[in-house]
Amino acid sequence: MTSTRPFRFAAQAFKPESAKEWTDTARKAEDLGYSALHVADHYFGEGAALAAASHPVQTVAAIPAMMAAAAVTESIKIGSRVMCCDYHHPMVLMKELATIDLLSDGRLEPGFGAGWITTEYEAMNIPMDGAGVRIARMAEYVEFARSFFAGDDLDFNGEYVKVTDTAAVPASPQDGGPRIMIGGGAPKVLGIAGQLADIVSINFNNSAGKIGAKGIGSGTAEGTAEKVGWIRDGAGDRFDDIEIEIAAYFTTVTNKTEPTVAAMAGAFGMEPEVLAAHPHALIGSTDEIIETLQRRRADYGISYITVGDTVLDSFAPVVAALAEN
Repeated sequence: MTSTRPFRFAAQAFKPESAKEWTDTARKAEDLGYSALHVADHYFGEGAALAAASHPVQTVAAIPAMMAAAAVTESIKIGSRVMCCDYHHPMVLMKELATIDLLSDGRLEPGFGAGWITTEYEAMNIPMDGAGVRIARMAEYVEFARSFFAGDDLDFNGEYVKVTDTAAVPASPQDGGPRIMIGGGAPKVLGIAGQLADIVSINFNNSAGKIGAKGIGSGTAEGTAEKVGWIRDGAGDRFDDIEIEIAAYFTTVTNKTEPTVAAMAGAFGMEPEVLAAHPHALIGSTDEIIETLQRRRADYGISYITVGDTVLDSFAPVVAALAEN
């Protein structure tokens, strides 16, 4: 596979502790040349449910955090990586997202997912249907989102999304509406993403309902190649039009590459060479990471990379060297 799609970079934040910390992060990401600022969509705090999921706490709700970031920036895209459809009524969610799009002058980059953290559903007393139902529901949300962003007269009578007798307002100020991301790591959801999304976010296969060794192991070089194949199978002739994104969860900019890889690999129970090639890991000097990203773009078609806000500064030289190249 050879891809020449320009690189884009996003920052993702989970734990802002104050308004100033969050707005400073948004401004810094914009100033450093990141193209988007992402939040996830989680609600549980510290406690047994979070511990069982092995998931980091998210201190802010996605929708108000996105709007707060949009209010203090001018050009950066404001994204959700990704909204869990099961946590939101479709009409309410699209109205909220469309409002962010309008009030940010067309900087919304929405993402949608089928939900996966078992204990979060349980903690909030939200029924968790089987994966097939959740994915089908998400697909209807995406189709409904496109209709809403277009400002259509809504007559949507799906199996899970039913909205009629009203116009969608506000329509998107973006020509053709926002580019929509779908995220996931299993065959069915990535096939649907290939069919419907503008941006496909490759994640771990978290079908176990929590973060664990099996999910992380699904993100190896071989596992990621398989996931790109599932996207391609779903996309067919439109595959080249899809932007492929991945989160580099394990990012360390360092001149001590080998010992750092060895230490992190030991923590994950992996061989160092497996972690070094893991597409969710970027470990090395600025020049080494640049070479790695260029190679992975050629190998997998991945051109959109998200890193955590804790490495905004150290990763900035990579962004400066590669963004839009």
